[in-house]
Amino acid sequence: MPYEPTRTSTTPPARYGDPILYPTAVQQPVMMPAELPPGVEMVTLPGGYRTLAYTHPAAPAPAPAAVQPVPTWAKTTALLAPTVGGGIAAAGFGISYAAPGLIAMTEALWAAIALIAAGTLAPFLLRAGRGAGHGAAPVQHVTQHISASGMFGRATGTLNNH
Repeated sequence: MPYEPTRTSTTPPARYGDPILYPTAVQQPVMMPAELPPGVEMVTLPGGYRTLAYTHPAAPAPAPAAVQPVPTWAKTTALLAPTVGGGIAAAGFGISYAAPGLIAMTEALWAAIALIAAGTLAPFLLRAGRGAGHGAAPVQHVTQHISASGMFGRATGTLNNH
């Protein structure tokens, strides 16, 4: 009788080479890093497998901008700004000292305007105050005739009261 080993476990017998139970390791060709084409790298996947993959090349860093000189208009503006500001400050300071005089001048100007208005309106008010029923004198007309002979001649004239 042939010899049969006794089974002590419930596992099936080992069938080497069976792709379901014991898959054989497939040996992938190994490439040296120098042999990899551009854009291809060896990456490690989340499951731990290492494989070749296409990657996006990193964008080159932008070159630093060349230093530009300060434009002339900027220099002029920078120098002009404190000058203008100082002039405005000086003007405000001067106006603060001149304010009482300016107030007095405006009052004097209003007084002058009132005087001119009174002088303009006075004849109209006086003429309106004289009524025809108050015994006003009739209006007189005076005519004067003047004549002279030559450029340096003596002038003579007559008055006519109407």
